Amino acid sequence: MATTTGSDVFYDPYDEAIYADPYPVFRRLREEAPLYYNQTYDFWALSRFHDVEASFADPTTFSSARGGVLEAIKSGYEPPKGFFIMEDPPVHTAHRGVLSRVFTPKRMNELEPDVRRYCAELLDPLVGGRGFDVIAELGSKLPMRVIGMLLGIPEQDQEAIRQQGSKRLAREPGKPSEYRAGAMSDATFWGDYLDWRARRPADDLMTALLNVEFEDEVGTVRRLTREEILVYVNLLSSAGNETTSRMIGWGIKLLGEHPDQRRVLAKDRSLLPNAVEEVLRFEPPSVNGCRYVTRDVELYGQTVPAGSALMLLRGAANRDHRVFPPDGDVFDIHRRIGHHMSFGYGIHFCLGAALARLEGRVALDEMLARFPDWDVDLASAELDHTVTRGWKSLSIAFT
Repeated sequence: MATTTGSDVFYDPYDEAIYADPYPVFRRLREEAPLYYNQTYDFWALSRFHDVEASFADPTTFSSARGGVLEAIKSGYEPPKGFFIMEDPPVHTAHRGVLSRVFTPKRMNELEPDVRRYCAELLDPLVGGRGFDVIAELGSKLPMRVIGMLLGIPEQDQEAIRQQGSKRLAREPGKPSEYRAGAMSDATFWGDYLDWRARRPADDLMTALLNVEFEDEVGTVRRLTREEILVYVNLLSSAGNETTSRMIGWGIKLLGEHPDQRRVLAKDRSLLPNAVEEVLRFEPPSVNGCRYVTRDVELYGQTVPAGSALMLLRGAANRDHRVFPPDGDVFDIHRRIGHHMSFGYGIHFCLGAALARLEGRVALDEMLARFPDWDVDLASAELDHTVTRGWKSLSIAFT
């Protein structure tokens, strides 16, 4: 291990104790080693907000083309064409542009009646009980229903697709993940659906992907290949579902631990949008993102060599007291946030941010409408082990 200051702070992203609560280490990194080097896994890390922001905003120096997580960069994984979160311009620009026509904030907000209906269907049967597992009953189901609606997937098949996506993102506790070529273009579930939808077009995203024409990176106007469509739907069904599920779980946990703030929200729902942003800032579903360094970079008096893996610690940046005074480690639904790093920054800003915010706001709103008071049973709660950070199970009891 080496740092810029000689500090003994140590950050291992696979350590289970750190995974359970990374924030004490993040605080030390920000103050003692804003540029950190881990010899064991051979990566550099930045933890201060403005450093993380500037790096996300410079895709020429800090490239996504070799992956967005450490294991992908280190393995030499070659992302399939269409996996735009692991692409640089001009390929990224062309592929992202296809979906950006659909994932506009206006169109996502138009989904609110459907999202509320789904919430009601999930939560109403639980009214009158003593409590429930919010991941099993809400967090794991709502995002998949919404993605299923967008893609036109029958409800009876959505759970199997969700499980496939979760398996793809899973990792063994304490160890790096393995990146398998072809995983994101897997046709196991989606191949038959593509053929079925091609024969039966509808007003959904899958039909749009089958028929869209776009200008690719070399200026050719064409349709998406089958592999590109498979990459899109695998990405949407796994990443979009998993991260939103995490956000809902963290929101309910945090409001359970801060009953005074929960009661304020219950009385004044206009505060919900800002509360969702505070949940995202305080407990981002993904605490880091990685980039491949394309040239030597001077930072804090040291050279980060070309070819290095640079970890951008979103979770540390989001609690930087320089940007979120007086103490970023305090949860406060009234905080004036500006913007956080939970959705990234720059050209790779999360395309599904508007949808995630909508689902988070509606889920908390509908929870508060039915269950204004709850306690979290942390003794029985279980963290999940995937490339994102969140709960596998999280039970609440009504008070």
